[in-house]
Amino acid sequence: MGEVVVTLYDDVIGQPRAVAQLQASAATPVHAYLFVGPPGTGKRAAARSFAAQLLCPDGGCGECDTCRRVLHDVHPDAIVLERRGASLLVDDAREIGRRAATTSVEGGRKVLVLTDFHLVDQAAPALLKTIEEPPPGTVFLILAEQVPPELVTIASRCVRVDFTPLTPAAVADALVAEGVAVDTAEQVATAAAGRLDRARLLAGDAGFASRLAAWRAVPARLDGTGAAVVTLADELRVAIETVLEPVRAGHQVELAELEERAREYGERAPGRDVEARHRREERRARTDELKAGLATLAAHYRDRLAAGVTGAEAARCLAAVAAIDAANEALLRNPNEVLWLQALLLRLS
Repeated sequence: MGEVVVTLYDDVIGQPRAVAQLQASAATPVHAYLFVGPPGTGKRAAARSFAAQLLCPDGGCGECDTCRRVLHDVHPDAIVLERRGASLLVDDAREIGRRAATTSVEGGRKVLVLTDFHLVDQAAPALLKTIEEPPPGTVFLILAEQVPPELVTIASRCVRVDFTPLTPAAVADALVAEGVAVDTAEQVATAAAGRLDRARLLAGDAGFASRLAAWRAVPARLDGTGAAVVTLADELRVAIETVLEPVRAGHQVELAELEERAREYGERAPGRDVEARHRREERRARTDELKAGLATLAAHYRDRLAAGVTGAEAARCLAAVAAIDAANEALLRNPNEVLWLQALLLRLS
């Protein structure tokens, strides 16, 4: 059987405008690009393909040794730099500057992919000069979910490439093309809120249906007692743990692949940076699950309002939606999950 032919950007779903912009830019690239969009919309996959296009001697064939190494994250001149803390630290900025200042290993262009730049925080001033005036041949691909005030000045020095949320239909079609059953694909696409990465996770998550049922059952089980709140909060906390099973399984597969690539290409084995990213991804999976649960609860109360309830019942539904919105905002502060759940359920009671 012949080797599978790779076409760049094949794994970037539902972003034709962004892909066209990058393909047009590859022949005469500028020094920095800012990819902006929600998580799970293809920014990282697009950055990988764009890096291959920039480094490929044939302009992005997808088949040569250069393209294959970039797409497998083992090319020495396509460097992905991850943050090491809750936000980008000044030490991270220094490391980015150091890597930008080194010469290309293979004597041509060098591409630095900077992730999670919406968390740039106090490191922004230390990075501005590096990104504004990089060494010749260095191209920055900066990935961010949004542009906070700290990122505005850096953003003004970049070409912006926008990635839009995916529609449930686009997510479902992508899953079906990957072999997921149609009914499962449609259900998880709706729950994933436009994120293909989360939809893929849920499609292989045996606990997804039971967690969804547990969240949907919450309003009916709230009887006004503290005992019901404590019981429900504990059950939901235990259910949320099941979302980590497919995440951890995926991490084990990734580590095995990275170790195999390290042996094949003579690279270093995955180290603490990968482990730190995996811990962040586990935390992100828990937060995503909590947000999905809140969306399920909010949908229940909004459906009641849409059905025409009046008087005290309408006021109760409006108060519940407000409580859920407040709980969603509180998630940004990484609260104690048990206390957070109990507080929310008490308000809904």
